[in-house]
Amino acid sequence: MTSTSSKPHDIQSLDTLTGGAFTAPTSGERAQRIREWLASNPAPERVQDVFKEMSGRDKGAARPLREKLDELRRAKDQEAIAVEWTHKAEALLAQPKLNIADALAWQRDAAKAGAPLSREPLAGFKLRLAERVKGIEDLQHRAQVHREAAVLLAQRFEVLSTKSWRDAQAAEEALRADVAHWQQQAAEITADGNWSSLDARFAPQLESSKAQLLVVSDAFHGALAQAQAAAADAAAPLPPVPVWADELRIARGGAPEVAPVAAQKPAAPKVDPEKRAAAQDAVQAALVKLEQETAEGHGKASAGAAAALRAVLKEHGRLVDAPLEARVHAALVAAGELEGWQRWSADKVREELVAKAEGLLKRPEGQALGGRKMQETLRSLREQWKQSDQGGVPNHALWKRFDEACNEAHKVVEAWLEKVRADAAEHRAQRVALIEEVKAWAAEHAQASDLKAHNRALHQFADRWRDAGHVGEKVFAELQTQWTEVFGAARAPFEAAQKASVERRQAMIAEAAELGAAPMLRIDAVKALQQRWQAEAQSVPLDRRHEQKMWDAFRAPIDEAFNRKSAEREKASAAMSEHDRHVLNASKALEAANSTGDAQKIRAAVAQLEAAMRGEAPPPAPKTAAAVEPTQPAQADGPAVGATEVVAPGQAAAEFSESAGQSPAPEDAEAAPADVPAEVAAPAADLIAPADGADPSARSDADATETSPTPAAPPKPSPKPVIAVRGDDRPGNKKAEPAPSGRGGKFGDRRDSRGAPGARPGERTPRAGDRGDRGAPAGGGRFGDRPPRFEDRGPRLGDAAFRAQREALERADLALRKLAAQAHGEALTQVLGAWEKRDAAQLPSVQELGRAVTPAVRTSWSQAVGSAPSAQANDAAEALLRLEMAAEVPTPAEQLEARRALQLKLLTRRGDPAPAQTWGQDAGKVLAAPHDAASARRLQNALKALLRK
Repeated sequence: MTSTSSKPHDIQSLDTLTGGAFTAPTSGERAQRIREWLASNPAPERVQDVFKEMSGRDKGAARPLREKLDELRRAKDQEAIAVEWTHKAEALLAQPKLNIADALAWQRDAAKAGAPLSREPLAGFKLRLAERVKGIEDLQHRAQVHREAAVLLAQRFEVLSTKSWRDAQAAEEALRADVAHWQQQAAEITADGNWSSLDARFAPQLESSKAQLLVVSDAFHGALAQAQAAAADAAAPLPPVPVWADELRIARGGAPEVAPVAAQKPAAPKVDPEKRAAAQDAVQAALVKLEQETAEGHGKASAGAAAALRAVLKEHGRLVDAPLEARVHAALVAAGELEGWQRWSADKVREELVAKAEGLLKRPEGQALGGRKMQETLRSLREQWKQSDQGGVPNHALWKRFDEACNEAHKVVEAWLEKVRADAAEHRAQRVALIEEVKAWAAEHAQASDLKAHNRALHQFADRWRDAGHVGEKVFAELQTQWTEVFGAARAPFEAAQKASVERRQAMIAEAAELGAAPMLRIDAVKALQQRWQAEAQSVPLDRRHEQKMWDAFRAPIDEAFNRKSAEREKASAAMSEHDRHVLNASKALEAANSTGDAQKIRAAVAQLEAAMRGEAPPPAPKTAAAVEPTQPAQADGPAVGATEVVAPGQAAAEFSESAGQSPAPEDAEAAPADVPAEVAAPAADLIAPADGADPSARSDADATETSPTPAAPPKPSPKPVIAVRGDDRPGNKKAEPAPSGRGGKFGDRRDSRGAPGARPGERTPRAGDRGDRGAPAGGGRFGDRPPRFEDRGPRLGDAAFRAQREALERADLALRKLAAQAHGEALTQVLGAWEKRDAAQLPSVQELGRAVTPAVRTSWSQAVGSAPSAQANDAAEALLRLEMAAEVPTPAEQLEARRALQLKLLTRRGDPAPAQTWGQDAGKVLAAPHDAASARRLQNALKALLRK
């Protein structure tokens, strides 16, 4: 049973599931479609499948999937932790007496354990515990404040007892109401549900304060009632309050009570000065601590300091002097204010907030806050003001200043908001217009054939949407839905074409695999398949990564087949043939000859290499140097008929240069003088080719001797030499035929040129010994009636041998050219030196001067140099001008007029020879003249060019 599903089908189904995330053209669009799909809360299994495929294609688009999977994994792990800490929170909240430390420890330990405190139900329990703790702390604070309020009420009773009883009577009702209100608040505090969670010390303190206040209140009201009765009835007893009793006694017409005579009082015991000083210091230290805490606004610390001062005062109060006691009572009153410390601290914070609000518009130049920053700053300042109001009594004066400063600064925010709203409206209009434009464009290009332009336009639309500016989140969500729908409709034809292209490319990949697996690689089928692939790739663009993967899959089997074929070919050619070894050995010998710098050795090595390339087996190496004996030398009157053909000097190197596609070396371009026999002019080491009809492997004994270490062939009887005479029937020696031109002829007149004189264009003249066409006899065509068109180049060479012989021949050509340039320069230097010293013996020979100088010219130069200097300066000046005209080199500026005059003169003498034909005689005239540096430089420049022609 075979499965009908495949990986492309799975990817296609996942692409449909995710809304085209796999076929989206850009990474940003893929990520956007993935986020939109994740917003629908898909199943974790589908998220895992999509992540598995997308992570190998686009890691950027797979990042939201990975984050979603990590979030699901963490959520699954945190469920168990959340259940555990939920039970602990419920247990804490169920306790009637909650310890604040336990509640704070629950939140700390839950966060440390990794519990999701930001999600329900732990977020709710965290809030409930925080409210419970805050309620307990607030209740503790209320209890402390209420206890201090009882002390203040008691102090009010004490203060009224020092004033007139009528003032006390006026304040009696207010005091009764305050005491009743205090008792009501104390009852509310004790009835609070968190009262049981307070520390054990708060309940006794509040009860003692209540009892003390009630005792003082009852005593005050009783004394006041007695004072009222005494005022109404003179017989009624006076109240126990001394101030009130004196006031009533005076009102009855009596005198105030006089203190008993000091003598009648018992003498007060004397106090030790040290004890009094210690008591003063103790009270002073407690007083300073209370004043410090009160000044800093520390409410809880000031309450503790006030309690400590009262305790010290209770112990040492009788030993404290009056000024210090007054300070103590003033400090206690200041610390005992119901919200005095909170007001001070809150006002200090408010003043700082007012300064910050007023400084928002007073910033230095260039540091003004923008709209968004100003808005955030104002929100922060108002929030801080609200917090200060929660801890103290409002301060309306400061609030008015703060509110005015904030309203003034908010004008910047209003201007910024107006601009933001205007920009948002403009951006919304642009996006709506873009949506309509895309909708119209999609309808117009629904049947587009140029998919590249279609894709380019879609990318441009996407870029314009991305750069359309900021709008609100709600507006963007609404417009994004419309844009996704319209853009998806516009992309539908392109995506359909992409899917069809992917299917066609998959088919071509399968076809490439079949071609690569075939035993015989069909190159034509591979080329056709590659052309189809290129046409498909140029017509339908895909995502670069996807296209690159498909291209790699397409070319992998073809590359493997070609590599397999190359490996087989290399394996077959690994074993070097005998012919390749001979060529390699000859190449090495030519490299060694190149390093010697000897032109004769280089030419001989070139000849051996060419013979090895033609497949001629080298003769066996000689046993000893003495074993090679020279045979009868060639006759001086001409070459032997049927034996060898003497080659002019440099002809072999020229033939080599032309066969390699290069021009011959300068020193090789010398021709034997007309009056010198060929045997004398040609060196013995020059390349010697067999004559027509001779055995290519046959060499003369003399040739074998000169081309050592190549040994000579077995000696044959030397035929009778035949001297070439006019009327000879050999090629080139008939009267009706022109003789073969030397190396100095025109282009195309050389032996190995494309066409000989009289030959057809493009036809090459065969060399002596050429085999001609395949199967044709040497020296003839197919039927022996015409020469071969191409020369035989020998067996095919391997790669290593071919490269070795090519590099060796190139280096040989460069070496010969270098030697020729050196010889040319030396010869020219010798000519100028012989002229300067008037020494004909220093003049170079004809061979050294080259083929451009004939023996007659060289003889005239020798006579001119050897004789005394001539006084004909005009002839020498005109000869120099003719030399410069023949060499086509520039003339010095001071001689330009003379050169123009000479040119005009030559135009009138059309029968006279041109300067290019008489430059040898002109050079002789210059050499016959006296030597000077300027003329020597001009002669050198002219001869440098003329000797090379």
